[in-house]
Amino acid sequence: MIGRCLGLGALGVVACLSLPGCFSNNRHQGARLYAEACAGCHGDAGQGLGRLIPPLAGADYLALHRAELPCLLRRGVHGPMTVNGVLYNQVMPAARVDDKQLSPARLTNLLNYIENNWGNHAAPRTIQEVERQLTACPNVGE
Repeated sequence: MIGRCLGLGALGVVACLSLPGCFSNNRHQGARLYAEACAGCHGDAGQGLGRLIPPLAGADYLALHRAELPCLLRRGVHGPMTVNGVLYNQVMPAARVDDKQLSPARLTNLLNYIENNWGNHAAPRTIQEVERQLTACPNVGE
């Protein structure tokens, strides 16, 4: 009986110790995706590149265009945008890792990472929210 209780107790401790890792993996995945798909242009700290590539750090665009961001990451940007009062007009390719389009879950983790780093503060996104926003993306060519 005591052995059984100790075994269950040990199992409970292992489960409790492993749960924080489960909850933090999404943030770590967002950081990894950012490093692979975004940092090469936007910089390790989201600082952008002068007047060529807009910053993500402290970017007003993120809050002003929250509903559009999944589409921008999925399709890329092909036209002017204003970030913190500065006009940018460079092409941004779609976010891809290993030449693969990001799933809604990975887009969610990436957006949650970007929107909550470098002075940015946003409500956490859910996969369902990102899926709805992707469904609303305009068709290419419109």
